[in-house]
Amino acid sequence: MSSPPLAVIVMAAGLGTRMRSAVPKHLHTLLGRRLVDWVVEAARPLLPQPLVVVASPQTKAALADTDGLVVAVQERPLGTGDAARAAQPALRDFPGDILVLPGDTPLLTPELLDGLLSEHRRAGADVTVLSFQPEDPGAYGRIVRDEDGSLAAIVEAADASPGELALREVNSSIYVFSAPSLWPALKRLEAKNAQGELYLTDAVGHILAAGGRTAVYASPDPVQPLGVNTRVELAAAAAVLRRRLNEAHMVAGVGIVDPETTWIDADVELAPDAIVHPFTVIRGKARIGPGAEIGPHAVVVDAEVGPGAVVGPFCYLRPGTVLSTGAKAGAFVEVKNSRIGDRAKVPHLSYIGDADIGEDTNIGAGAITANLPHERGRGKQRTRIGRNVRTGVDNSFIAPVTIGDNAWVAAGSVITDDVPPGALAIARARQVNKEGYVGGQRGD
Repeated sequence: MSSPPLAVIVMAAGLGTRMRSAVPKHLHTLLGRRLVDWVVEAARPLLPQPLVVVASPQTKAALADTDGLVVAVQERPLGTGDAARAAQPALRDFPGDILVLPGDTPLLTPELLDGLLSEHRRAGADVTVLSFQPEDPGAYGRIVRDEDGSLAAIVEAADASPGELALREVNSSIYVFSAPSLWPALKRLEAKNAQGELYLTDAVGHILAAGGRTAVYASPDPVQPLGVNTRVELAAAAAVLRRRLNEAHMVAGVGIVDPETTWIDADVELAPDAIVHPFTVIRGKARIGPGAEIGPHAVVVDAEVGPGAVVGPFCYLRPGTVLSTGAKAGAFVEVKNSRIGDRAKVPHLSYIGDADIGEDTNIGAGAITANLPHERGRGKQRTRIGRNVRTGVDNSFIAPVTIGDNAWVAAGSVITDDVPPGALAIARARQVNKEGYVGGQRGD
């Protein structure tokens, strides 16, 4: 017998005032993804059709261009029950199961959600509640069970008796509803509370009171259902995700010397035998090849690091950088939107921006490419340095300029014109010594 179809509602319309931020809570980022994106990605492997995100008027535009999402809008913040109502037009005539997820639970995994859904279907329930036992139950609603272990009630902490507050099992605000049970229950919601809001928890109560079949699935992990409401909780969630991602990379063959000081975004790709040294941050969609060595104290953002390349220490690779096979960007080097060829080296104390450097070239210390804007505003002009070039210390290259293959550039030169292949370029004033200048007569 085939399973009923599945839809997912991710509720991301809350104001998140406890973040103390002009940025809506669900759009805060951790490890390269917005808070709500982590929830969406946890739900995708369940193959929901559709996957609906309930947004506020302030967040709908930011969510509208996320692949595979249907965006519904909750016009006013009238509670979780009203947010679920806002999703109903996107689920008109949907006959199956509806998984409802808070958009501020970034630690959820597809495995936990699959377990919840399987229990809901095994029990033939009208609604299944995901419960868990956090270290501090705090303000979470308490799960009250009957003597036979079935759900008797969900009691909000503010309304709980001392005995109920002593219960350790709490409501995660994550549910699976059968669609025919959810919509009538939502119609019965009333804002009879101090906040004047409609609570999705009350919909569970209505189903229970009407004799509907309920189930509770206890999360085997007390951390995954935790929500994020403050910047403190955001940082704590980021630490958990960092640990998960780093462990997954190490299991796959990446060497991370100190996982506790290494931050790698979720969409970064690292090949086996890459080595990441302490205090390194790799962000965005960076790609690190096999045998590459990154850090310590390196920052790599949306860059491609080829096999056997070396980055750092104290190096910054900015977006658009390609460090080819065996290349090096060394100590106190910054590279932006540039291609460094095979085995080429930028060893130390240099800025390379909007440049192409050929294979086997060595860039002396203190090099700067002055990547000036095009006169007509079409981005930056480029510096092109050929193969097997040797530049001296303290060279500046004023774009647009081309250095031919096998050329040399003298130390201290400011290069404003093209250098032919095999030539030596010298662009500096001659040294003049004035005898007796110190302590003597200083004239012209």
